[in-house]
Amino acid sequence: MTADRKKEAREKLLLGGIVVKAGLSTADRAFLLGGLIELARVIAGSAEHRRLRDIGKEAFRRPSLSPSTPRVEETAGWR
Repeated sequence: MTADRKKEAREKLLLGGIVVKAGLSTADRAFLLGGLIELARVIAGSAEHRRLRDIGKEAFRRPSLSPSTPRVEETAGWR
């Protein structure tokens, strides 16, 4: 495997881990892609971008979500 392919494979693995961390491993693929396309439309540096980044930073500090764990948007302070 070339260095470029190894790098690409690692990136895909890391991105997949983010989907799992968000509790979306069983979500419909079209739903996930649609959500990512919407996120790509958020202007970098905007208030919405900063809000979403802050949610993500907090989520990285916690264990992965499970069905019994409240989603980020359901927890106090993120509305």
